[in-house]
Amino acid sequence: MKNKILMYLFIFSVLLIVFQYVNSKNIIDKYEEDIVKIKDKVVEKDKAIKALEEQNFELSYFSIDRNEDALTYFEALGYDTEQLIPAIIDGLYNMNDYEGEDHPIVPYVSMTDSKLVINKVRVMNHKWIVANFTDGEFWGEIFVTYSIDENNDLKYKLVEYFLYPKIG
Repeated sequence: MKNKILMYLFIFSVLLIVFQYVNSKNIIDKYEEDIVKIKDKVVEKDKAIKALEEQNFELSYFSIDRNEDALTYFEALGYDTEQLIPAIIDGLYNMNDYEGEDHPIVPYVSMTDSKLVINKVRVMNHKWIVANFTDGEFWGEIFVTYSIDENNDLKYKLVEYFLYPKIG
């Protein structure tokens, strides 16, 4: 009887060990599968980030922030570009504070009850600016040149402009 109990105990132990082995193997296989999936996702995300970085670089190509020649031009004249560039941008935004119907640089009159305002400004280099404007319903863009006179005053000159046609 004692031998039978020992034999049953041995068989039970072997079955328990086999069960533990199979269960552990399945868990390890699942973890390895999850690791492979996560590594694939990381590779995909890295590719997406690299593509976005390249796209960002391309989009910011015509920006004074990336134009060493334009920055060097201002620095050679003794200007602090970290103060000058925001002043150039603010100069256009400050034109949004005007009285009457005529915007100081946008050559259109609002066709709604709202004023025309400049929304977005991109300083391209040490001479050119592109900006968009709207009255809330109609949109357009302007191409502006700028300079700094002998009194260190910013001067803006409208070169080209257009208004998108309203569709619908």
